Amino acid sequence: MNKEQRNNLLYEALETELGGVEIYKTAVSCAVNKDLKKEWNEYLEQTTKHVQVVKELFEKLELDTKTETPGRKIVKHIGESLVKAMEMAKKTGDPEAAEIVAAECVVLAETKDHLNWELIGELADKTKGAEGTALKEAHEEVEEDEDEHLYHTTGWCRELWIDSLGMPAVLPPPEEEKDVKTAIGAARAKHARANMV
Repeated sequence: MNKEQRNNLLYEALETELGGVEIYKTAVSCAVNKDLKKEWNEYLEQTTKHVQVVKELFEKLELDTKTETPGRKIVKHIGESLVKAMEMAKKTGDPEAAEIVAAECVVLAETKDHLNWELIGELADKTKGAEGTALKEAHEEVEEDEDEHLYHTTGWCRELWIDSLGMPAVLPPPEEEKDVKTAIGAARAKHARANMV
């Protein structure tokens, strides 16, 4: 295993979670739909907890949370850019459009976050001893939340767009109604939406 690259992934994971807190704070301020606002507030709480989970993982692996890497700097830049995009959208004076932009930004951020945790799960499966245990524990604590964040917000984004196009939308989206936690579940929920309209 390439330990340097493992560490790079973990530094990016920490930065993704830190940025995620700011992204959710801004997204909540853009949410018009009360159900979506409630959901994003829950995800903000969970993401704040994920920051702590990663920091505890760093402590167990003897990594410095302040270490800057090229990848971490890029992840930070992307997170800050997503926050700026939402702020720009809010300034247009169209709350529904800003809500869609926020949903898109959350989906983009959660795609990276989901990938990080998928890769941490792969590392956990291949790492032995105390390091492997630490990776497994962190992964088990966070992975299901990350699945929900990505799949549910993707559904919200799609349905908000459909609604804005003047077509019948399913709000809250099928992913939310069916409480999906897997890619297969998300695909089934998306397919089932035609019967829910």
